[in-house]
Amino acid sequence: MTFVSEKILVDLENRLMSKDFKLNSLLEITNAINSNHTVSEILTIYNYIIREQLGIKKFVLFNKQKAWHILQKVGIKGTIKDIEDHILRFTEITVIESSNNLALNKFDVIIPVFHKDKPLAYLIIGGLPKTSRNNPLHNVNFIQTLTNIIIVAIENKRLAKENVKQEGYKKELEIASQMQKLLFPSNLPNNSNLDISAKYLPHHKVSGDYYDYIQINEDEFIICIADVSGKGVAAGMLMANFQATLRTLFTYQDFELEFLITELNKTVFTNANGEKFITFFIAKYNAKTRKLKYVNAGHNWPLLIRKNETKILKKGCIGLGMLDEIPFLESEEIDIKPNTTIILYTDGVVELENEECEQYETERLTKVVKSFHPLSMEDLNGIIFGKLDEWRGDKPFVDDTAILSCRIY
Repeated sequence: MTFVSEKILVDLENRLMSKDFKLNSLLEITNAINSNHTVSEILTIYNYIIREQLGIKKFVLFNKQKAWHILQKVGIKGTIKDIEDHILRFTEITVIESSNNLALNKFDVIIPVFHKDKPLAYLIIGGLPKTSRNNPLHNVNFIQTLTNIIIVAIENKRLAKENVKQEGYKKELEIASQMQKLLFPSNLPNNSNLDISAKYLPHHKVSGDYYDYIQINEDEFIICIADVSGKGVAAGMLMANFQATLRTLFTYQDFELEFLITELNKTVFTNANGEKFITFFIAKYNAKTRKLKYVNAGHNWPLLIRKNETKILKKGCIGLGMLDEIPFLESEEIDIKPNTTIILYTDGVVELENEECEQYETERLTKVVKSFHPLSMEDLNGIIFGKLDEWRGDKPFVDDTAILSCRIY
């Protein structure tokens, strides 16, 4: 008969109890995570295991999200200063013997949590139970595993929340994009008196380019084009407000262009708080008098082409919203001869770069228009964009790109 000493039996029982405890603790944490408990609830379970069941009375858990912050602090009074810079150099479980940082010297062990090569968290523990003081690394591997599980769970929750926000943002962006498309005229005239066509390539879902055709009465119409400084939703919303203001003004009264420009400048300056501005070209044509009056508010100079004659339309003022009051304002009136072509465009056309970083520039656009201006405006726009594709090669469009072409017969 073999006799087993009481000490061996106690050690064996302790090992079995330790193993059961660890398995039960891991099971409790994973069940909480799988049941989609909140971060606060998961940390409460973690806190209980570390403090009450393992007997560790002092610990701080640092977590990296956008920046390092303290996720949990137990047994520590006051603030912990300048400790983050000292813990980042640790890549393995380390016993703290001495450190230049006084706050770190109050702890016994530092436990890093990494995902691949990226540090996600650091747990620093002190006030170890007496049974652990002779072996400060006792249970540390288990603590690291436990910490790893909850940190990854918290990180996954954070990413999931960000994904939900991103999905919400995408939906809002899609709605804004659809609303913005409604701002562009859906039916442009193509008859024996007039041929207007536009082509537009947005760089983002929501853009800052805008063009329009507004029929004022039987004999008069407006064509215009605009470009807001900057990009993104803010630029798109500013442009949407601008378009709504413009159309509202013409709904109630036929204003002179000079007054219209002054009012639009006030609106843009107020809405953008002086942080953005809009370049804008507007022309008003009277079919009875065959006169076209325009104002160019800091926009790319449109081209007016008839046979071999080319005129740039540059009379105007500074961009709208640059200053609370426009310091100077000019307009010009032109007699329009039959078969005159007018090309309005945004800077995405002339500033498009090729693979040698050269810009397309107005001169190349002018040559294309002069060579093909007898074509329909839709065909002419197609050729212009084809030339732009040839020019850019493998380089992408880096800005919103819009062209509105108008033929007056």
